[in-house]
Amino acid sequence: MTDGAHFPGRLAIQQRVLPDYRARFFDLLAPACGKGLYICAGLPRPQESIAVTDSTRAAQYAYVRNIHLFSGPLYLCWQPGLTRWLADCDPEVLILEANPRYLSTGAAVRWMKRRRRPVLGWGLGAPDSAFLRRSGKWGLRQRSAFLRQFDGLITYSQKGASEFAALGFPAEKIFIAPNAATPRPTWPEPRRPDHLDGKTNVLFVGRLQARKRVDLLLRACAAQPEGLQPRLVIVGDGPERESLQVLARTIYPAAEFPGAKHGAELAACFAAADLFVLPGTGGLAVQEAMAYGLPVIMGQGDGTNADLVRETNGWQIPPDDLESLTKTLGAALADVAGLRKRGRESHRIVEEEINLEKMVEVFVGAVNAAKMTTNEKRTLTKNVRAGKRIKKRIDKR
Repeated sequence: MTDGAHFPGRLAIQQRVLPDYRARFFDLLAPACGKGLYICAGLPRPQESIAVTDSTRAAQYAYVRNIHLFSGPLYLCWQPGLTRWLADCDPEVLILEANPRYLSTGAAVRWMKRRRRPVLGWGLGAPDSAFLRRSGKWGLRQRSAFLRQFDGLITYSQKGASEFAALGFPAEKIFIAPNAATPRPTWPEPRRPDHLDGKTNVLFVGRLQARKRVDLLLRACAAQPEGLQPRLVIVGDGPERESLQVLARTIYPAAEFPGAKHGAELAACFAAADLFVLPGTGGLAVQEAMAYGLPVIMGQGDGTNADLVRETNGWQIPPDDLESLTKTLGAALADVAGLRKRGRESHRIVEEEINLEKMVEVFVGAVNAAKMTTNEKRTLTKNVRAGKRIKKRIDKR
């Protein structure tokens, strides 16, 4: 349990699905909840390729059925067993995914409000979607009304907080919990020489699938001047591995594909690298790379990494932009001292600012604040009612 983070009650958290990586956070959060942490989630659609788990070590997990409706921009999800789950675990505070596409949210909020218990929303933010642009002021009013049912909001980034505030949600009730995937590093920052004897080591770690755009990384390495071309190590496995190896043999035969690595073997890969590159979207390995003191080049995604990868420790580039990746990679490879400086900042960020322990602290703080506000409202209501009764008695006299 993280030091000083404690909620004395029973907390419940709804998820559409429970990804493998998220279980680690919930197991760290559970000991901070005095009466237990309860999680419910369903299964993703087959085409989503999300690695999920159906168990946690410390939190109480329950399966609820997901009914997926439509697809693309019209996608909706209904969890018909959500209120039954609430009745079973009887939480004092509930955290729901703050996504208007989830049709069970309203019923869950009403279940809690009838019992005068607070509900927090948890989500990316409120990005400018095509639906909102088409629906104009009506769409904005609907989204604002959806958010107003929550007693507070937890978001992944400052960008998400700004989007919620722009829709009129009170800024003092918005809590930023960066989307951490790794705990605070317990090891010192690896020391790397300021001058290289050989080639710069560039590392990619992740599932080899199309959206990771490893093909762009191969092309960007091949486009560098011969003296700057790095040793490229691509760690991972997946459906694109064979086609990437064929491409590498054609344009960058020096690329290495050691397969998936875990534990000490993966740690050795991070320790041996000079730069971590994730050209596509998503990638939990970014934080682990930073924990080993690596600067990062990554593609811009949904904003969850906006506070993680900064100018001081790396570069965020437009997705699917080979020219930008090639230029940024070249500038990074040409400045070893700059790489080392950014790597030290990466280690500091995950040690002091963005890690699972900090994420737990923010969640516990948000839950306690919501609980306190609800208790204050309850006390105020009681006092107002008592005052009205006293006034009636006085008037009768």
